[in-house]
Amino acid sequence: MNGTQFRGTTVALVTPFDEAGRIDEPKLRHLVDWHIDQGTDVILACGTTGESATLTHDEHDHVMDLVIQQAGGRIPVLCGTGSNATREAISLTQHAEQAGADGILSVGPYYNKPTQEGFYQHFRAIAQATRLPVIIYNVPGRTGTNISADTTLKLADTENIVGIKEASGNLSQIMAILRNRPKDFVVLSGDDSITLPLLALGADGVVSVVANETPRLLHKMVHSAFKNDWKTARHIHYHLLPLMEMNFLESNPIPVKTALSLMGHIEDNFRLPLVKMSPAAKEKLARLLKQLELIS
Repeated sequence: MNGTQFRGTTVALVTPFDEAGRIDEPKLRHLVDWHIDQGTDVILACGTTGESATLTHDEHDHVMDLVIQQAGGRIPVLCGTGSNATREAISLTQHAEQAGADGILSVGPYYNKPTQEGFYQHFRAIAQATRLPVIIYNVPGRTGTNISADTTLKLADTENIVGIKEASGNLSQIMAILRNRPKDFVVLSGDDSITLPLLALGADGVVSVVANETPRLLHKMVHSAFKNDWKTARHIHYHLLPLMEMNFLESNPIPVKTALSLMGHIEDNFRLPLVKMSPAAKEKLARLLKQLELIS
């Protein structure tokens, strides 16, 4: 089993809510269709940007079901099924498999602060409980602990662990994985702003926040890099860099959902503890979206 079907641009899809805080199913279906039309390579449902931390277990299952159904096999769908409890992660993973997902993204357990052996046993248990391809997600800034390169490479020997989304920001660590990984083990950038440097080092794509706003352009950047057209890739990178940075002016996904609201795709509704973007920050975001000609 290999992870090559997940090369390119994966959008970490937002989860639209209505004013009552319920999942906005029509808007979610619209986003799936829009991304397919815009050339996105893979859709990730229920990632961090999808506010998975505030979804109930039933809602998590429901969002996965909706995205898979709407995609209808036109595009691969990854489902975020991670948890700090291994049993819960397995339960979510098994639902994703039954629903027809193409693979799962599993975040390193947060809050518990497992040892490297704990990480290894956690991901091995998930992989053994499913036939789906498994992509590890390392994001120590949110989880509080780092999955080392040695642990990642050890897990890469597991048949259906096919890749990693690396958001540690540690280039030395990521390069160690890129240098020593097995064939067809994909390394995906977890930070939009360093995607281009990682592509130059041999990475296979990105799981992206900015792809929510500019899916076609980010796809062009990544695939230009694949073709060794670095001039085009660099031009797009620097064009999008201010938006990549703006998306973290406040906690993700507050800015990106606000941008999508300004662009007319969804409403800027959140679940506590996330709140609407501050007026000053929203004004700054709107000015940038106008400069990028994403809104008039």
